[in-house]
Amino acid sequence: MIDREWWTQQWLDLINTYRFKKRLERGWQYAREGKVLSIKFPDREVIAIVQGSEPKPYQVSLGLDTLSDEDWDYVIENMSQRAIFSAKLLAGEMPHNIEDVFAAAGKTLFPLSLSDIRSRCSCPDPKNPCKHISAVYYLLGERFGEDPFVLFQLRGRTKEQILRALRQRRGMEGEENTQLNSGENSPTSHNNQRPKVDRFWEYNQQLESSLVVIVPPPSSETVLDILGPIPLATDAKGSGSKSSPASEALKQHFAKIYQAVSQQAVLAALKRSEGE
Repeated sequence: MIDREWWTQQWLDLINTYRFKKRLERGWQYAREGKVLSIKFPDREVIAIVQGSEPKPYQVSLGLDTLSDEDWDYVIENMSQRAIFSAKLLAGEMPHNIEDVFAAAGKTLFPLSLSDIRSRCSCPDPKNPCKHISAVYYLLGERFGEDPFVLFQLRGRTKEQILRALRQRRGMEGEENTQLNSGENSPTSHNNQRPKVDRFWEYNQQLESSLVVIVPPPSSETVLDILGPIPLATDAKGSGSKSSPASEALKQHFAKIYQAVSQQAVLAALKRSEGE
């Protein structure tokens, strides 16, 4: 089984919803045989040249509905508030919950069905998608895997525009934090007060009880599971090893301690939240 990026797989799953499988198979064959002679992304459209059965190749064009400037401002603002989004996109990866920020604007990044994709081919086949369009669909999946920003571009924003906007917004946020920490625009700014390092983790305001949810950890996995078998020093006969009975017994002993401490921590948190 081919290990694909999740966003590439989502695109391929969309293509495979087409009910005429033979037409898709021909498109896949065309893509594998190199029938797609070129594929370009001028502005917000895909333009491809596909060699069919005739001497003259056909031209295929694809496009998606683009978002308005207002919608994009809203989407980028939401993305800028989550550092993981910027980190993933800068690394050339698509965040798993990327659709959340588009849904908040009442939009989607991925098309919901093939009917959401505007596609045309200069071939005489009246069916859509024809095998030439299908071939471009499959190659687009590979291109999305190499550069997820192609999908953003089809929605109206290039990679450079998105990253620039994210840097600007996160930079403004950093400046605001710097001003706040330096005491600017506050009554005590003349004292040049700075946060105390030893009080960094303190929070003296009353928390809203309805916002506090105490739950057990989502996984029973502990640092012991991550580190693996416990290496023990060998005895005089050299019988010690990572997988020895003594090593396993010690690991089980620590596991019980971890479990007990975790349960006590949850109980203590629950009592505190209840205002014991």
